[in-house]
Parts: sequence; C-alpha cells; structure tokens
Amino acid sequence: MDIDAGLVFDIIKDIRDPERPETLEELGVVTESNVTVDTDPLDVCCPPQISIIFTPTVPHCSLATLIGLCIRVRLQRNLPTAQYKLDINIEKGSHESAAEVSKQINDKERVAAAMENPSLRELVETCVNNITI
Repeated sequence: MDIDAGLVFDIIKDIRDPERPETLEELGVVTESNVTVDTDPLDVCCPPQISIIFTPTVPHCSLATLIGLCIRVRLQRNLPTAQYKLDINIEKGSHESAAEVSKQINDKERVAAAMENPSLRELVETCVNNITI
C-alpha cells in the first residue's frame, strides 16, 4: 500500500467532532497541509512516520484529547500502522495544554487504557464512525 499525506487526510477528514455535527475537516481541525508522511527509503533504522498536527476549535477545548484519540483509532484501523510510527500533535499555541495533550495521545499505554473504558470507547466509536447523536 502506497501511503501519502492525501490518503491519510482522506482517512481522518470525516471523523465527527465530539460536540458538534460537523466533521473535523469542516471545522478546520484537520487540514491536508498538516499531514506529512516521511518514508525515507535510505533510513533503514527507523520506521516511516505519519505526522498529523490538528488545531482544536478553541484554546480551552476540553475534548482535544478525545479528538486526538479518534484520529489515532481511525488510522490504526485503516492503515498498516505496525509499519509506521504515528505522531499526532496539537498545533503549538492553539491550545492551553497542547504539550500535555499531545503527550497523552502518543502514549500507547494511555491510549490502550482509554479504549478499555466502555463510555469513552462508545464516544470514540460514534465520532470515528461519523454517527450523529
């Protein structure tokens, strides 16, 4: 499978926002210009990397971690993520706790623990599958 930024963006753009009926693309939370795929064939020691920077709609967005989790889950389900390193971050300066939230989103143990919570898992499924409540 040949993976590029356009394909990655196509996979995540229609995730529904947790609080609104719009998608992340419609709200400007994710844009194709903030998706990169680094597949340097000369770098054999490191796996290729998919990087996504997203921008919450407000600097105090309480659901920024959930949005990042939804992006990660959608990508893990649609790409051979074992072959890629996923790096999902909040755009610097766009959120009060950008560094903390980005760290949580990229921590495999925290992601696994979050997905074990039935309520949180149901909310993620609703957003990832673009179901309107």
